[in-house]
Amino acid sequence: MTLPKAWNTIHRHAMLPAADHDEQVRFDVIAGLNHFMSQRMTPEVEKAWRTRVRPAWLAREGRAPRDRHEVHAAMRGAPEWQLWSLVRRHTMEMRQHAGRALVGRQADALRERAASFNADCDTLRLNPSLPIPRYVSTVDTHLMRGGYTAASTPGDVSNPANYDAGMYATTGGSAGPSNDAAGRALVAWLRTHRANFSPRRIIDLGCGLGHNSVPVHRAFPEAQMIAVDVAEPMLRYGHARARALGCTALRFLQVDATETGLEAGSADLVFTTIVLHETSREALPRIFAEAHRLLRPGGLTVHLEQPPYHGLDPFEQFMRDWDGRYNNEPFWSALHETRLPEVLQSVGFERSRIFESQTQPPSDRQNERPAAEKENFGRAPSWYVVGAEVPL
Repeated sequence: MTLPKAWNTIHRHAMLPAADHDEQVRFDVIAGLNHFMSQRMTPEVEKAWRTRVRPAWLAREGRAPRDRHEVHAAMRGAPEWQLWSLVRRHTMEMRQHAGRALVGRQADALRERAASFNADCDTLRLNPSLPIPRYVSTVDTHLMRGGYTAASTPGDVSNPANYDAGMYATTGGSAGPSNDAAGRALVAWLRTHRANFSPRRIIDLGCGLGHNSVPVHRAFPEAQMIAVDVAEPMLRYGHARARALGCTALRFLQVDATETGLEAGSADLVFTTIVLHETSREALPRIFAEAHRLLRPGGLTVHLEQPPYHGLDPFEQFMRDWDGRYNNEPFWSALHETRLPEVLQSVGFERSRIFESQTQPPSDRQNERPAAEKENFGRAPSWYVVGAEVPL
């Protein structure tokens, strides 16, 4: 079994919370448990399905399970899966507890540091009166208390700081020391599939704290780039983080991705990275429609996500559906059973201009594991890419 790099190899920037020895070890234990689940426990769950649970189902029903729901019903009593699920849930709880403790003792310092980075900057525009969608404001996503929008004091950045510090442990380092593998994967996809693409204006819908905005901004430094989100704490922290990393031209704007208010036909690239599974069924087509409105002729919209369920074996669907059932991801299952090309077509993109593809998480950083090991507790290491072009 391989182990992840230690938490102290994470890329340090001025906004990252400081961790003492014990706090670092807590993250290392969580990352190690995640690796143990992926490399030792997951194969045992699959073995139990293949050698015992599935044969029993076939003997009883006279057919194979039709979908992930029937696999779930069959596997619920399997001790291998029960233990795997229990450990995974506890690692998520431990990760949040460790992150809250880490940022709690330095919340004031983090708030003041963010305020210092953000002072007198026209690249951060907040709107405290913006109505926050219920699907964002009422969900403790990933078990993070208060979710993306919570703030205990004015200017508080505790939750995004927790998210930033703890993501390395959650992913076992597979997103790289800056937790930006999705953004770099998007850039790699563009370099491969649109080699001559040179956008003048880029919009990141649902940027969070900007992990994946930064590598896209760096890949196209001549382009004006705007990263938008509804969560004020994430934008405060993300803007300060970007400036700490030297990205002083990257703009952050507090607006709803379904209705940004930005000029129609003004963008060459509109994208999301691992965001759509956190949007509601009602918001999803509106986000795609907004991307269509924002794009100028010849523009491109690209969305990076976990693989959709259609085409996957029911057992693989069942394993990947864990987040939707047990990790406070209420829209996960619905998103991954949605045929996104059909949604893109329904909001005005031409069917002949819609594409589906895959991209491998890039492994050009020393802290990343080889792509073959990046299983996300399943088997397929690649990300799903879906998008469309607007004809000239």
